[in-house]
Amino acid sequence: MTRKNILITGASSGLGKGMAIEFAKQGRNLALCARRLESLEVLKQELLELNPNIKVLIKRLDVNDHDAVFSVFDEFKAEMGQLDRVIINAGMGKGASIGTGYFQANKQTAETNFIAALAQAESAMQIFRSQNSGHLVTISSISAIRGFRRAMTVYAATKAAITSLSEGIRIDVMETPIKVSCIHPGFISTELNEKVKAVPFIIDSETGCKALVKAINKEKANSFVPWWPWSIVQLFLRIAPAKMLKKMS
Repeated sequence: MTRKNILITGASSGLGKGMAIEFAKQGRNLALCARRLESLEVLKQELLELNPNIKVLIKRLDVNDHDAVFSVFDEFKAEMGQLDRVIINAGMGKGASIGTGYFQANKQTAETNFIAALAQAESAMQIFRSQNSGHLVTISSISAIRGFRRAMTVYAATKAAITSLSEGIRIDVMETPIKVSCIHPGFISTELNEKVKAVPFIIDSETGCKALVKAINKEKANSFVPWWPWSIVQLFLRIAPAKMLKKMS
């Protein structure tokens, strides 16, 4: 099935922007939202130059403003007539080891990556249930597989929650026309991780976003992106001793 009208949150940069570019190449109409409207305006022009035959709508949205999430999603739906796919992509990676004085940063990551994602899922699923069709996509992480230390502790916990939430929603709408996919990217070079050193198997943003879009279009329940090596690495992570994880993170 071709999902013609696609909404992406956190679309002004990073993976959101990269996915928008790849979907534009495929002729999909795009509803893009993020906090930085000026960046979205630049991206809109880039996308229309890339493919003048698509529709691109943009709106400012802070996903932590939960009422605004519902309003913006409903506005996009009304303007496009139907939403065929919603990609919950907005997120952040602030934080530090628990108990080291960085509660506010850890809280901000928890609220943005999970509570705000819940609001987005609620809004998207209300629209899909009313349409009796749609594809919900959540962007989790390879870090959802296990707990990690230091700056990754809360981030990994939120991504594990996203994976679990996605499965619960999928079970809830099983055997209906509504599909739910959870994507687990490995390390893809973006603004989020540009200062991180010694990242294993990292790939550039363009390659990563092409792999993400390919996985999303397959509409599988769970995907690890890129397939190699992360579909194998995730199996190892599940059984690796905690002492080994400490050396890795």
